[in-house]
Amino acid sequence: MANSTTAFNQGLCAFLDQSPTPYHAVATMKSLLMEQGFSALSEADIWGTLPAGRYFVTRNDSSIIAFVLADGELAENGIYMVGAHTDSPCLKVKPKPEKVRQTLLQLGVEVYGGALLNPWFDRDLSMAGRVSYEDKQGQIRQTLVNFHAPVAVIPSLAIHLDREVNQNRSINPQQHLPPVLCQLEDGDKLDFRALLEQQCRQQHPDLDVGKVLDYEISFYDTQKAAVTGLSGDFISSARLDNLLSCYVGLQSLLAAEGKRSALLVCNDHEEVGSQSSSGAQGTFLQSVLQRLTQTQENYQRMMERSMLISADNAHAIHPNYPDRHDADHGPILNRGPVIKTNANQRYATNSETSAVFRQLCEQHDVPVQDFVVRTDMACGSTIGPITASTLGIRTLDIGVPTFGMHSIREMAGSRDADMLCRVLTAFYNYTN
Repeated sequence: MANSTTAFNQGLCAFLDQSPTPYHAVATMKSLLMEQGFSALSEADIWGTLPAGRYFVTRNDSSIIAFVLADGELAENGIYMVGAHTDSPCLKVKPKPEKVRQTLLQLGVEVYGGALLNPWFDRDLSMAGRVSYEDKQGQIRQTLVNFHAPVAVIPSLAIHLDREVNQNRSINPQQHLPPVLCQLEDGDKLDFRALLEQQCRQQHPDLDVGKVLDYEISFYDTQKAAVTGLSGDFISSARLDNLLSCYVGLQSLLAAEGKRSALLVCNDHEEVGSQSSSGAQGTFLQSVLQRLTQTQENYQRMMERSMLISADNAHAIHPNYPDRHDADHGPILNRGPVIKTNANQRYATNSETSAVFRQLCEQHDVPVQDFVVRTDMACGSTIGPITASTLGIRTLDIGVPTFGMHSIREMAGSRDADMLCRVLTAFYNYTN
């Protein structure tokens, strides 16, 4: 593997490990952007006419838009955009989670998104997320918390107690998913909010943390991201869908020349339909673009000269399940990024936008692949069609081939992300 690809994957793995939740992903991206001289904006402030420069803005601490404004009018030159999402399927802690059964403390959880549930069993789990607390002056504040250590596990039922497990075991999320955290003596209890308060004070001694009022906490697998395979051909990690695309989009934006305006949007809540204030069906991106152009006339003119690439992982053809793919449209790991097409607009790709991507791939010696779902199977979707219909912008859906999508640990090719970064960097510099 080339040294540049090795370095890229080291950065990608570090980003994945630092981002167990959308809140942590956005916090990590903010740090990387500020290191590169990007200025933070607030939606609550007056922006006016921003000078050429590098900026970012967040919403709900879980969605982020970063952009580079070049010299010249946006209405005349347009803006090239890449979109991804910060969320992944997981198990979220309920508001009243505490359960004690057979002396064991468990926490009630709710399944977020279309998670593959079987892989969550027998993993070393930790917890992370956002906490809202009251400070000593009675003001409500927010902070992030990450337990880091393996503090929980969801034990499997032994095969001796379910002899048909390998033929027919279904999972009842209410009954079978509460993780085990510790063993208690008879009569002992644990207050989860008090536990979070303790963690907040330990992790943020500079904060005036009083009573924890509420939280958005998720479980995650503590096994770190890694380059795997006999020859280092793969990357294995939680949350490749879609933090891989977030990282690739960010690195592409940082590497762009800045001669034309460019933007990266990473939305939350894609895995549950994007219908939220910080999701792709919300107003976040449209609001930012309208403020940059200031008038509806300029906004519409800019959209006509702009394009969006929605980057979200694609299904690689599985060697054990090749029949689940259209044989002519089965992406292979490490054979380049994938153009995703669907006649029923589950993906927003059309011939005009795919032609741009194919040309960029050819110009930068990057192979390109195609994915179309089997005609007798239902097709997933992305933020692409949602954003295209909201903004009225030319849109393309692409992604890197992936195994085990929505598992607690997914797998991608170790060369694909770097190749996609090269193409997206070229897209940000595109002048045709």
